[in-house]
Amino acid sequence: MSNRFVLNETSYHGAGAVQAIPDEIKARGFKKALVVSDPDLIKFGVSAKVTDVLKAAAIDFEFFSDVKANPTIENVQAGVAAFKSCGADCLVAIGGGSSIDTAKAVGIIVANPEFADVRSLEGVAPTKNPSVPIIAVPTTAGTAAEVTINYVITDVQNNRKMVCVDVHDIPVVAVVDPDMMASMPKGLTAATGMDALTHAIEGYITKGAWELSDMFHLKAIEIISRSLRDAVANTPKGREDMALGQYVAGMGFSNVGLGIVHSMAHPLGALYDTPHGVANAIILPTVMEYNAPATGDKYKYIAAAMGVEGTDKMTEDEYRKAAVDAVKKLSADVGIPADLKQIVKPQDVDFLSQSAFDDACRPGNPRDTSVAEIKELYLSLM
Repeated sequence: MSNRFVLNETSYHGAGAVQAIPDEIKARGFKKALVVSDPDLIKFGVSAKVTDVLKAAAIDFEFFSDVKANPTIENVQAGVAAFKSCGADCLVAIGGGSSIDTAKAVGIIVANPEFADVRSLEGVAPTKNPSVPIIAVPTTAGTAAEVTINYVITDVQNNRKMVCVDVHDIPVVAVVDPDMMASMPKGLTAATGMDALTHAIEGYITKGAWELSDMFHLKAIEIISRSLRDAVANTPKGREDMALGQYVAGMGFSNVGLGIVHSMAHPLGALYDTPHGVANAIILPTVMEYNAPATGDKYKYIAAAMGVEGTDKMTEDEYRKAAVDAVKKLSADVGIPADLKQIVKPQDVDFLSQSAFDDACRPGNPRDTSVAEIKELYLSLM
């Protein structure tokens, strides 16, 4: 059996990286961009850090801003119509996972119109053509949507998130500029940072993990663990390191999958609009404890990457506890709630549990599970 790895054609990293965007657009022969960004980023001038560069280079563009925090089927369909009507030949996605995921779905459907209903893209869709070229500029350090082959769209009618996996959707260029993340409020920085840590830990222990992905995930755990507190404090070094750490995590998990932390977090976003990073951060330690028996000695290396000393002298139970405790401590230090009491309604637990079991991330979990066991995990967090 072979292992496949898919990454961007090109990526730029570091302060001022957005200055490279016009050269990429011109070198690839693009004439007009549809800039996909959410209304708040436009309102507060964050998107202008990119569009001002486009204007200075005389590159034609139009905005599409009908993007919600958890983008919907309707958002995607509106984006497809906007792309077709404006005569663009590329997409520039500016934002967190919401904007970039919207752009991915738009780009896939424009290139593969037989999937215009959007719902048919769920899972591993058999698309034939690469997406309309996307240049992705993240404004959060968490989702790594700029380097993954995944995107998530909300089906409002059925109260569920659709996880879509498609090698054809990966942006051709990722521009990871920490200056684009400097205006993130502390709460969003914390939530997206914990999302990135969840990517790294779940990717490291998923059934599909192997040596190459392990290399990325352990390094990502190390970078995120040492830099998230500083990023929340808005230090330049913290921002820059988190921008890199979340990208490195994305290089790994995009290619090997995730687990039930994500499958349990997705229905919370669909039903309650819970921020994805917050949901992941709350669920992660509990699921780590649940998964521990199926992870061999991997928690020893997670604990060490998070700065725990003396792991080589610890017993299996000790280093597993140390890894979970390190995650809990980081989460508490950046202000993440400890449980789901203020989020989940008891009458929804059965629906949430079934949705989590049906989620595309669940099969990658290192420990085989069931609807009943997932329900117990939700209840333990309430």
